[in-house]
Amino acid sequence: MPATTSVTLNTGAVMPTVGLGTWKSKPGQVEHAVEFALKNGYTHIDTAAGYQNETEVGQGIKASGLPREQVFLTTKLDNPDQRHPAKALEASLKKLDTPYLDLWLMHWPAPMTRDGQPDKGHDWLDTWKVMEDLYLAHPEKLKAIGVSNFSVEYFERLLKVARVVPAVNQIELHPSCPQDDVVTYCQNKGIVLTAYSPLGSDNSPLLKNETVTKIAAKYGVQPANVLISLHANKPMHTVLPKSVTNERILNNAKIIDLTPEEIGELHDIDKTHHFRACHPSWTGFGGLGFPDCK
Repeated sequence: MPATTSVTLNTGAVMPTVGLGTWKSKPGQVEHAVEFALKNGYTHIDTAAGYQNETEVGQGIKASGLPREQVFLTTKLDNPDQRHPAKALEASLKKLDTPYLDLWLMHWPAPMTRDGQPDKGHDWLDTWKVMEDLYLAHPEKLKAIGVSNFSVEYFERLLKVARVVPAVNQIELHPSCPQDDVVTYCQNKGIVLTAYSPLGSDNSPLLKNETVTKIAAKYGVQPANVLISLHANKPMHTVLPKSVTNERILNNAKIIDLTPEEIGELHDIDKTHHFRACHPSWTGFGGLGFPDCK
């Protein structure tokens, strides 16, 4: 399929396919990156309370001069805030200096304490129910809600009781972590996938992979463009390349059309070289239902 420039969420809202990711983008750098991206064609910015840069992301949006309604803005509920979603939502809105979020995600189905320990006394499903309450009561503050790092196993539990089907599931996606089970499940349920770590992490071996470099040479682009474009060439996918350098921010936005054969070749990389950049075990809740993490 030709690469998309946007996808439509189950709410009817339009979400730009390529967004600027801001994980590990530090204050002092991230506000410029956001401003530069928005002044140069990006209209989708992704942050999180856990990244500790919401204030600066908000400053970058303001500095860009773009009207707020022209920017698709996502942030996420942090693990230690799962017992207090309403308070956390207000804190994010204040830091981002915005009256509303286009998308608010549960960052992980893994409640944690302030000192970084797993909060085994709280159920993430109860957090989702409060997120639903907030979404239904405050459409002026929340345009859509969704999840991140959800496996099929966790979705099965969620959708049995959900009043609101998540609009998005943001997960690690790249040729060495294709997560076909989650992708197929979400597509069948009308849930958009957002790919984080599309290059496979910093200094990723995928950037030197022979299949990736061969396709890049054919189209006269960088290997990163192939890896980012992979998701834009799939239905119901968005993708979050991240950078704080002007040149890379510009380059990452170059999306190419891939043939079905090329998409197949990229997917075959996982058969011989599987890895995850972000293993869920750090949360203290094991593999979170992901088959390759059990």
